[in-house]
Amino acid sequence: MMIQTTITPQKTNFNLKVSLPSEYIGKPVRVSFYLEEEAQKPAVSLQDSHKPSDFFGTLSEEEGEKMHRYLTQSRNEQ
Repeated sequence: MMIQTTITPQKTNFNLKVSLPSEYIGKPVRVSFYLEEEAQKPAVSLQDSHKPSDFFGTLSEEEGEKMHRYLTQSRNEQ
């Protein structure tokens, strides 16, 4: 269960009185403060914009063959 609300503080110090569900008693409860505008920011895409061809030439042919052998061997072991 998650309880969420938005407040607008009028000064830097304030008292926050919260009624918690009984199942929260004796357990760690996380309290976070952040600006509403930060919550509204669009999520950053985790998808990389690079294509495989962008990396052509970053490994030597020898390194590529060594990596290929390693991957083939590890797949055969499963």
